[in-house]
Amino acid sequence: MKKRDICKFIAAGLLTAFLGGAAHAEDALARVKAAGVLKVGTETEFAPFDFIDAGEHVGLNVDLFAEIGKEMGVKIEWVALPWDGVLPGLEAGKFDVVAGPATITKARMERYRFLPPIAEASVALLKRKGDTSINKPEDIAGKAVGGGKATAQLAQLEAYSATLPTKVTTKEYVGYNSAYADLAAGRIVAVANSLPNIAFVAKQRPDTFALVLPPFGAKSYFGFIGRKDADYAALDDAIGAAILKIKKDGRMAKIQEKWFATTFDTPDVVPTPNF
Repeated sequence: MKKRDICKFIAAGLLTAFLGGAAHAEDALARVKAAGVLKVGTETEFAPFDFIDAGEHVGLNVDLFAEIGKEMGVKIEWVALPWDGVLPGLEAGKFDVVAGPATITKARMERYRFLPPIAEASVALLKRKGDTSINKPEDIAGKAVGGGKATAQLAQLEAYSATLPTKVTTKEYVGYNSAYADLAAGRIVAVANSLPNIAFVAKQRPDTFALVLPPFGAKSYFGFIGRKDADYAALDDAIGAAILKIKKDGRMAKIQEKWFATTFDTPDVVPTPNF
């Protein structure tokens, strides 16, 4: 190879390396850093994680992402929409990550990347305060219990019902507020939902509702959701690292205590789901 050809070869190599570096620099994390904004998709009808109070978007997710934004040096921009549009919105690139959060399941892990869990999602029961006929989960045998339509929690309730001497009569609700209203009116004896959600409801209405413990069914966790493609790997890593730092220094426990009136011991890595 002549000297001039060698120079061309070296120049081409340098150009390839430069372009490769430029492509890496333009991944999702680089774009978020350059814009100074992390766009977060969620719904606002999932108390205590995300809900509207006196016209203001509040909840555990709002507090937690405020801390994540501080760690990453970016502002948080919320994009709120109905839950059935949240995951399609993530895939369409309308925002960078989903706050949700969602129960970590095998089917969801095949499609999305979950970040380190932020709370336990195991299913428990909410009953009317003073109902002495239900003191433990198995006491719902043969009775009417409500659950969210097409939810992992309803599937857990139905699986648990099959283990009881007399099956539960399940009533499906599009929104949990309707289920809680039926429970308060005595049309059902309990509502099955994730422990953090019903713990919040019991805390808000202590004269009406009470928890039935322990939770039943397979232990599960809530996690935020990111995209699986390589372009988002560094961004998901950065958000995950921020979550773990917030957990380690005690900020997450304080936020959990604020919204759940209790704290949850969560794993640092996403566990293999039980269902």
